[in-house]
Amino acid sequence: MQPLSSREVIRMRPSLLLLIVGCLFFGCAGLSAAAEQDSCFTCHEKGLFQDQVVHEPVKSGKCSICHNPHAARYKGLLRFEKGKLCYTCHQEKAESFTKGIVHEPINLHECTACHEPHAASGKGLVARDLKARCLACHGPREENDKIIPGLAEKYKHTHQPYLEGECGACHQPHNSVRPMLLVQAPDELCGSCHAEGELQAKHTGYPGTLRGCLTCHNPHGSDRPALIRNVLHEPYEQGCDSCHEQSSGRVSVEKCGECHAEAFGEMLASHTHLTRRDGNACVNCHSPHAGDEQRLLRARQKQVCAACHRESINKYKNSAFKHGKNIDNCVDCHHQHGGNDMAMLKGNGLEVCALCHENQGKFTHPVGPEVPDPRTGRMITCITCHNPMGTDYPYNLILDGKQQLCVQCHKEY
Repeated sequence: MQPLSSREVIRMRPSLLLLIVGCLFFGCAGLSAAAEQDSCFTCHEKGLFQDQVVHEPVKSGKCSICHNPHAARYKGLLRFEKGKLCYTCHQEKAESFTKGIVHEPINLHECTACHEPHAASGKGLVARDLKARCLACHGPREENDKIIPGLAEKYKHTHQPYLEGECGACHQPHNSVRPMLLVQAPDELCGSCHAEGELQAKHTGYPGTLRGCLTCHNPHGSDRPALIRNVLHEPYEQGCDSCHEQSSGRVSVEKCGECHAEAFGEMLASHTHLTRRDGNACVNCHSPHAGDEQRLLRARQKQVCAACHRESINKYKNSAFKHGKNIDNCVDCHHQHGGNDMAMLKGNGLEVCALCHENQGKFTHPVGPEVPDPRTGRMITCITCHNPMGTDYPYNLILDGKQQLCVQCHKEY
């Protein structure tokens, strides 16, 4: 049989195109849902898609609702990327999830961080062991920089909902108008199980209305009875009136400074965390009564900073080039209370870098007090050209070092 000539192939193209389109549309549409799924199960083990709760597309045998059977731009032959695929059906929920404080997997469109896409043992396609799923992100790991401190799997004394894995009894899984995604304000939430009379009976000797449960109690568990947090503030052990004035009950920053004179002195610097004098800025970072971290921090150091500086931390995490891994905490470079240098750094842009980079004594570019920046008149330092918080350029340069960075000052070139 002779091969077709070029002219014959060109003449046949319209017919071939119609044939291909017909096969794709009419042929595929002709497959029943059962036949479509059976076709998938020739390669994919059927047992993986069977459990107490089955996703509707799987139950109806319509794998092609989520997957393209031939080719796709996204991993797993998905028709769209990540959560955008989920929102094609769950659009009304997607709109409600944008309000208030949003759980990080929702922001990242990572629905499958909590939900199984095919089948699961729990309601809402969540694994029955919800606690284990939550601990995958909120567990006792040092690298965890979530605002919520890392949770232990077991405590000597454990709060009953946490013991039973009922995280949803206190927390919303998607979003909330309250911190920590709580379903109610903290004291109201505690009061929904612990009646006021019961609480008053267990807090004899405490004047006034009981409030601020979380300042003394860990809602998940503790090694102390009554879920009292593990690190106690010394005045708290001695009695309330050592800090609280009887007339108002309020405690000023100056009152903290009576014991913590060094920290209070740092807060009087030109750049400071003393954000307000009408309240007590100390309690933004420290728990006044009891805590689970040293120095009564409300969480691990990076988590405390992230409560206000989340944007900076996200920029650092998402940068292509960032500072070395030997920098573990913000306080390696920054004063935690206050300092006289910009951004509360532990020295100017030369001194703070020299705390670690002591061997880089020679520079290819002049720096120091005798070398002013022509744009600002300020001294040129390491951070004039480098950003330790991360950039998209090698060596943490703030711009492309081949030319773009240099011409910011050397415009004549």
